[in-house]
Amino acid sequence: MERRRLGTQGLEVSAIGLGCMGMSYAYGGADAAECEATLLEALERGVTLLDTAEVYGPNENERQLGRWLAGGRRDRVVLATKFGFRIDAEGRIAGLDSRPEHVRAVVDASLQRLGTDRIDLLYQHRVDPAVPIEDVVGTMAALVREGKVRYLGLSEASAATLRRAHAVHPISALQSEYSLWERGIERSVLPACRELGIGLVPYSPLGRGFLAGLTRRADEFPPGDFRRGQPRISGGNFDANLRLLAGLEDVAARVGATPAQVALAWLLWQGPDIVPIPGTTRRARLRENLAALDVQLPACELYQLEQLFAPGSVAGERYSPAGLATIDRGPG
Repeated sequence: MERRRLGTQGLEVSAIGLGCMGMSYAYGGADAAECEATLLEALERGVTLLDTAEVYGPNENERQLGRWLAGGRRDRVVLATKFGFRIDAEGRIAGLDSRPEHVRAVVDASLQRLGTDRIDLLYQHRVDPAVPIEDVVGTMAALVREGKVRYLGLSEASAATLRRAHAVHPISALQSEYSLWERGIERSVLPACRELGIGLVPYSPLGRGFLAGLTRRADEFPPGDFRRGQPRISGGNFDANLRLLAGLEDVAARVGATPAQVALAWLLWQGPDIVPIPGTTRRARLRENLAALDVQLPACELYQLEQLFAPGSVAGERYSPAGLATIDRGPG
């Protein structure tokens, strides 16, 4: 598989990674055996970047990956995880917490759950306004010097925060939502990444399944499924966004691909510094996603997609008000 560089510090990964969140969190139950088979096939097909986080479960996603990695696979993958939330005794998210002592405790616990001596790419999951980013990155940099972490990343950070963080220690990757469905980072964040030499890792590159044709209204998902609270698939927003999906399906039919493959191909086309991490729990979806690397999008179809999904065209916010409150919207 094609390799791409994230940042200028030497981190090299597969052009498409694998988001592991759904294997134990957010989208309801998943078949453990099929998840393990999906991980194994991803490895065999050249996927190297595996993405998890403390909060997924919480903790269980890291444990799940740790059990799988114990089969002699650790040195074949680039392992990314995240810190940044406070989790209460009942396993509920209880706010943000990037205090230096908390960061250290979380990283040590993540290393234990993952069964490894180092994290290849450590992200701050959400910017904590109560802790200066300089203090956070300073702590992360100390973990690099100690050999517990190799490369640093941020998630959903503003351009201004990226610049302040990068001045303390090189940031190799920014993980933010980016897709045809969500293009907000194009205004200032993506230009800042390129100015600083920071790679971009788009999460939810398929709009939580919507761009893959998984069209269900929010209230049709079972209790506990993260998508029940998604404004873009609720009420009239759902109906409006179906028209966008129909346009994507038209493009896909013309180029002989699936809508998911076209959505991923569009992202890959945005630059060699972009490595999307579509999540899946099934081998069939994995194969479909990886085949996006072979999709050719003629200039006329790229133009059609740009017009169809122009900024502001998608109905509804990408998160609930509580989710939006955790997004860093600093100046710049």
